[in-house]
Amino acid sequence: MSAEADGLPEPRRTRAAACIAAGISLTVLDAAMVNIALPSAARDLGLTPADSVWVVNAYQITVVGTLIPFAALGEIAGFKRVWNAGLALFLLAALCSALAPNFEALLAARIAQGLGGAAVMSLMSGLVRHTYPMAQLGRAIGFNAMVVALCSATGPSLGAAVLALADWPAVFLVHLPVGLAALIFGARVLPDVARQPRAFDLGAAVMNAAAFGLVFLGLDLVLHWPVLGLVALALGLLVGTLLIRREMARSVPLLPLDLLRIRTVRLAIGASICMFAAHMVTVISMPFHLSAAGYTPVQIGLIITPYPIAVGLLAPIAGRFADRTASALPVAAGGGVLAVALVLLGSIPASLWVCAALLLAGIGFGCFQAPNNRAILSSAPRHRAGSAGGMQATARVLGQSLGATTAAACFTLAGPWAGFYCGAVLAASAGVLSLARR
Repeated sequence: MSAEADGLPEPRRTRAAACIAAGISLTVLDAAMVNIALPSAARDLGLTPADSVWVVNAYQITVVGTLIPFAALGEIAGFKRVWNAGLALFLLAALCSALAPNFEALLAARIAQGLGGAAVMSLMSGLVRHTYPMAQLGRAIGFNAMVVALCSATGPSLGAAVLALADWPAVFLVHLPVGLAALIFGARVLPDVARQPRAFDLGAAVMNAAAFGLVFLGLDLVLHWPVLGLVALALGLLVGTLLIRREMARSVPLLPLDLLRIRTVRLAIGASICMFAAHMVTVISMPFHLSAAGYTPVQIGLIITPYPIAVGLLAPIAGRFADRTASALPVAAGGGVLAVALVLLGSIPASLWVCAALLLAGIGFGCFQAPNNRAILSSAPRHRAGSAGGMQATARVLGQSLGATTAAACFTLAGPWAGFYCGAVLAASAGVLSLARR
């Protein structure tokens, strides 16, 4: 087997890994920093808070609807070509967002940025699969999970620091140096993956974007405008059903139904949706829970810090362990630990003991993420690594959307504390699905 057939040789492997990590950090930091900049942008552009939220929603809906199509396009046109084109579009759209003179221009730029971000995110896992040898795949996934955790933890602080020195357009401009460096080096060091000889199904891509976009939009609207939200959900499910019927007869469908027929992939995707939903419930509920107890924003930030730190530290360790054993037990244990931690968070009063419970929650999520993602990528055929990565990214985004909706429903019906118990049920479900993989 050639070196490239089982990963890249050194030092090209390290350089490719750095480019992939840079792409990951750009997409994660963008989401965190734009949220911080929304109030300032709304004030300068004369927007209501409800209008300003669409700066985020337009990006997210575009991403969730196009992850799978871009993954398929990467297999057909080449991973490196699609990744570089997506990164270039992401950076150009970020520049347009910073220069946008009005809300309409900003919204259009964010949609374009969502397309670029989807192309980058959809192919990250596939690029990792072709960059590292199989024996180091878990380690690589764990390293990328650590990058995501660290960027998630530092993103709000970086956004606040940028806004302390400049106006809100600067949060879009700070991405450019790192992104340009990744673009230049990525063209030379990323793996050259053999293209798949098949046509790109544009009709299926449009149906996929409509189905996932409408479901995501419905989840976002259902609590504020129930009728409109339910209509969007129903339409999304209808289009999704038609798409599945269309794709069933295809040997290599754009919607990767062939991969979902693999038991390990199917169960790991389901577990990922549940676990990321539990993660999002935790992230959203915790600040409200602590704020109601009288803590200041600075104190809340410090109290929550152990969670992303634990995720970042445990993910590489769990990934290395996953390279040595294919057992589903550590993954199931991660779901169980997170479930126990969320029950504790819902039961104990808001105090410094919350830090210990959040540390436990971070350990659970960190133990789950890398081994579960490795199970998805290693169980899929190598030539379908792009679609496996796109499906994995879609599961993550759908889980986060489900978690946000669950947290909002709990706020409306009971209070932030109820979100922890719902999150515990979701995390326990992820553990059960992981055990079923045995």
